[in-house]
Amino acid sequence: MIVQHLPYLSSKRIVLASQSPRRREILDLLGLKHEVVVSGFEENLDKSTFSHPSEYVLENARCKAEEVAKRFIGSDAPPDLVIGSDTVVILDNKILEKPLSEAEAFSMLKSLSNRNHTVLTSVALFLKDARTCTASFYEATNVSFAELNDNLIWEYIRTREPMDKAGAYGIQGIGGSLVKGVEGCYFNVMGFPMHRFATELARLIDQGAV
Repeated sequence: MIVQHLPYLSSKRIVLASQSPRRREILDLLGLKHEVVVSGFEENLDKSTFSHPSEYVLENARCKAEEVAKRFIGSDAPPDLVIGSDTVVILDNKILEKPLSEAEAFSMLKSLSNRNHTVLTSVALFLKDARTCTASFYEATNVSFAELNDNLIWEYIRTREPMDKAGAYGIQGIGGSLVKGVEGCYFNVMGFPMHRFATELARLIDQGAV
């Protein structure tokens, strides 16, 4: 774990290549001082070219982190660590990302009603002056949804919470009331696998890579 490494990490420049407030919150909970540099990667990968959703989500995270890491190559104060991440919901092997409209949010939530789905969150790590990804991984969490009627779905959409969330819900907000159960990492559903990240970062530190 990284608890014993926090004094060491406090002197490192850590950049999160994401504007997600949930990811910032989770890094704060870990006690990691960090800054945000939003990635300019357009997230327009062709899903049909990937044999499994995990490959898609891993590539999204890598591309996000790489775009930010490349900006700092050759700079006077490059980050010691750049973190990229991506979260998707998987239902019937279909990837559900952020809804583009209220109608799409309704369709997503209707499809999740009274069913189980999987949340995949990937992380890609670039170390100082790295031109290639140093480490990448993903975590899968199974989520069980309650049965939702149409009126409840529309009332939830009117809160605006679903509109910037993969799968059109946020477990850490009002959307948590729609969830019957979680099998796996709760923080993974929020958008960042806290335990897995802490384990992988500690491993890199122990190896002298960070």
